Amino acid sequence: MNKLNHIAFIMDGNGRWGKKKNRGRNYGHLKGVETVKKIVKTSIKLKIPILTFYVFSSENWRRPKKEINFLFMLIKNYFKQEIDSIIKQGIKINILGEKKKLSTEIKSTLSKTKILTKNNKKISVNLAINYGSKSEILNAFKKTKKMTIKNFEKNLYNQNTTDPDILIRTGGHQRLSNFMLWQMAYTELFFLNKLWPDFNSNDLIRIINKFKKIKRNFGGI
Repeated sequence: MNKLNHIAFIMDGNGRWGKKKNRGRNYGHLKGVETVKKIVKTSIKLKIPILTFYVFSSENWRRPKKEINFLFMLIKNYFKQEIDSIIKQGIKINILGEKKKLSTEIKSTLSKTKILTKNNKKISVNLAINYGSKSEILNAFKKTKKMTIKNFEKNLYNQNTTDPDILIRTGGHQRLSNFMLWQMAYTELFFLNKLWPDFNSNDLIRIINKFKKIKRNFGGI
């Protein structure tokens, strides 16, 4: 049976879900946050050590400004309102991505959250914000003086965590969308037609059970 350390999520379909409900894309993003909370709670019960959520890609800046502003308002408000609950649940928050382009207010909120949760040990939750894997790889290459795989990986954003065992992408698309391209060399990929707000704990458990039965060879036999 395969050991499970790390699950990554591409949370696709929030906007489409909101439009299907005739409430607009931002309503879908709001509901998507509730799904994240449920999945984190379930993962704590299942004793999964690490989760990574693809929150905002480096390409998402191409979206309408109103939608971008709403997404970052959601992030800011979530951490301001939920920080006590996050600490109580033993959740450690890490941020993956390029912070320079983020507003001072968002950078401050994320930095405070990271500091306040740094000693939590029940689960590590990585949030990929303004994240692009190609840029991450290029920057790591520039920083690595003596080029070995081990030295190179020390300069990636997720240097302190294991690579994902499972990637779950909702929304019906079967692509990685510039997400953790280096880290997913041997990740088991699961693509669902469900939109992210409809994803639930039973879906997660079903995928984990499938993962445990997969024969993982890592190039061997």
